[in-house]
Amino acid sequence: MHPTPSHHGVLANDLLSPAEVDLVLENARSLQRAAEAGEPGTSLRGRKLGLLSEADGDDAAVLFRRAAAGLGAHVALVRPSLTDLSTHEEVRHTALMLGRLYDAVECQGMSAALVRQVGADAGVPVFDGLACPGHPTSALAALLDGETSALDKRCFILQAVLLRTIA
Repeated sequence: MHPTPSHHGVLANDLLSPAEVDLVLENARSLQRAAEAGEPGTSLRGRKLGLLSEADGDDAAVLFRRAAAGLGAHVALVRPSLTDLSTHEEVRHTALMLGRLYDAVECQGMSAALVRQVGADAGVPVFDGLACPGHPTSALAALLDGETSALDKRCFILQAVLLRTIA
């Protein structure tokens, strides 16, 4: 169900190819069917994800935690100390540390340039607001069928992307 990841992360400005969109949708539908059958997801059991966000309780942070935890992953909130004024060395050092601690990192509320810098040095998938409403993958939720709520469909899309890039 989950092929080898094709790249490290899904940045906000990354466009998925039609084949990648089809794969994410196929995996999201499989996750949706499994959830409807009452089968818990454990594909990311033992994995640790970092959530770089100032706001742990906002909708995007909660959705990211829910999607990851639904697959068995542990999510740790990390308050970002990096800004666009941080030196290249500060960003590099932080990215290397994040890469040692986590299997992937979700960045919320950071500039795209800063997320790209972190992604270049972390050595693990780095996402730029993957769970945020403006991320390109959020539109894919509308392509899922069924009586599932829009929020649940969004969660399945997030899980499919996480599995595509981490598992």
